[in-house]
Amino acid sequence: MQYMHAHTKKMAGETTEIKEDSCYVGLTHDHLSLQDVMDRVRSPQAGAIVMFAGTTRDNFGGKPVKELQYSAYNPLALRTMLSICKSIHAKHGLVAIAMVHRLGVVPIGEESILIAVSAPHRQAAWRAGEQALEDCKERVEVWKREEFEGEDGVWRANRDGAAGQKISRVESTKHP
Repeated sequence: MQYMHAHTKKMAGETTEIKEDSCYVGLTHDHLSLQDVMDRVRSPQAGAIVMFAGTTRDNFGGKPVKELQYSAYNPLALRTMLSICKSIHAKHGLVAIAMVHRLGVVPIGEESILIAVSAPHRQAAWRAGEQALEDCKERVEVWKREEFEGEDGVWRANRDGAAGQKISRVESTKHP
């Protein structure tokens, strides 16, 4: 699927998605659809589609997790996501790439991020999918708050094992 022109979608004055040069990025408070994201990269030129779904697990560091909450500065996060996708698209010779991150509350077992890549061959698709996830976690301006059972929440950068900062229940309604 080729996107010939840049397209930006806004809701309530806030940008929620960008399509440009066979790259699609989005931020949403809605449930994520594996099929919808996969269909964004489906193409007769692709011999492989690799899909990654990041889900909310029920524990972190041995503590029971109640839910995750994600927050972002949408304009900057979307630009960073698009930059990552365009770079990976060129580096790996992809047909298309899509990256969608969920914001707000994400309960246990539900998806917080979906990444789909299509390429003429599977090796490029595998490598590109992994790089897209790692670059997203390292660079995209999305913050994660872990809510633990019976404890205060912890804000973390959206990176594996990154140190968090405990916040009181009073502060829990504020964003970082």
